[in-house]
This record gives sequence, structure tokens and C-alpha cells, in this order.
Amino acid sequence: MLGVTVQWRKSSYSGSANDDVCVELGRLGRGVGVRDSKDPGAGHLVLTAGEFAGLVGALKRLPAR
Repeated sequence: MLGVTVQWRKSSYSGSANDDVCVELGRLGRGVGVRDSKDPGAGHLVLTAGEFAGLVGALKRLPAR
């Protein structure tokens, strides 16, 4: 994505700076980027809109911890 700046949004479920489960989402031209907010330089996963919707749906069906 040369020349394009992605605005990453931290998940509203991410907790404090000491939280070890933090993700960020970014709108990409070819889908949705998902990355670890604690290690943004490690890269990101790109999901299509359908894949992202499926992921969110699957996560919503998980039992609460």
C-alpha cells in the first residue's frame, strides 16, 4: 500500500496498556486489515468484507469468558 495512509482503530474491547489482547482494524482498499496493536510493525492480516463479517459473527457466538 505505497502512498496510502491507513487509519487504524483500536478495538473498543481492548483494555488498558497492560492488556495482552489488543487488536486494531484498518479499512484497506481490498478489505479490512487486522493487526496486533502491541506490535504494529509485525504486519497485518487482510480479510475481505465477507471474511471479516464471518469472523465477527463467529466471535459473537463464543461463550463469554
